[in-house]
Amino acid sequence: MHRVAVLALEGVPPFELGMPSRVFGNAYDDSGNPLYEVTVCTVDGQPVASDAGFTIGVSAGPEALAAADTVVIPPTHAMGELLQGAPLSQAHVDALARIRPGARIVSICTGSYVLAAAGLLDGRPATTHWFKALEFRRAFPRVKVDEDVLFVDDGDILTSAGVAAGIDLCLYLVRADHGTAVANRAARLCVVPPWRDGGQAQYIDRPVPEPTVATTTEARAWALEHLDEPLTLGQLAARARMSLRTFTRRFRDEVGMTPVQWLTAQRLYLARHLLESSDLPVDLVAHRSGFGSANSLRQHMRSSLGISPIAYRRTFGPGARPASAA
Repeated sequence: MHRVAVLALEGVPPFELGMPSRVFGNAYDDSGNPLYEVTVCTVDGQPVASDAGFTIGVSAGPEALAAADTVVIPPTHAMGELLQGAPLSQAHVDALARIRPGARIVSICTGSYVLAAAGLLDGRPATTHWFKALEFRRAFPRVKVDEDVLFVDDGDILTSAGVAAGIDLCLYLVRADHGTAVANRAARLCVVPPWRDGGQAQYIDRPVPEPTVATTTEARAWALEHLDEPLTLGQLAARARMSLRTFTRRFRDEVGMTPVQWLTAQRLYLARHLLESSDLPVDLVAHRSGFGSANSLRQHMRSSLGISPIAYRRTFGPGARPASAA
């Protein structure tokens, strides 16, 4: 049983605090047995005030951090002074010191403040909510901040952007630990998308189309059903009943990337799913995911993930050892 400790800080948003319990709590093996044990704790075992006007009682104190395999730090709206150079309280320092060597440490949104203030992100890549990235960079110049991604996996420390990106990161961890099938099942139970690449751009000041304005949704849905075909920009624009120029502009507004970038990302997701969940030859995986040849798939996976299809299957495919045990 993988033990997850969620550290509730003063001023925590209840939604983000509950996300790890919801996602990890919905991860089951094929026999219906839970794969994670989630404990919510505070630095002193005492209740904390949420930012929603009510107090949150917990069942554990910092001892839960010492026993955890993964520690999750949700955001806080009461520790903005860390961006102004204020130090962590001794209680927070002592609590973080109890995290055992080798445990995974995960921050959601502005939970990264705490990790940065503790010096845990010095010299490392990380992300946070895009709205606070400039202040974060000024306060913690030793951190390599990238506000243009949903989450960053730097081995034993992982950081995510705001709100929904925390769900993406939790599902990413379930997927890394137990494979696609378990993560997809957890996502369905949570009624959320099973996967968004961590390198996908955060949604920064992008307008939502008016209901009366034509969108690219239908074209994207059609493309997902025809990924094994050589799709062209002209075909997608025609499906959306738009000119190429209008379609490309509207696609970027709605999705945050170009149609070609989005198609490649979807094909990579399908290829990864097939490599993880089947024994299909790599050539056939490449064909079904729309890359055409094993060489093309290999080039895209190396460029995007830094790993070959065969090495990826060896790590995540049928019969592979869970990443948490490897």
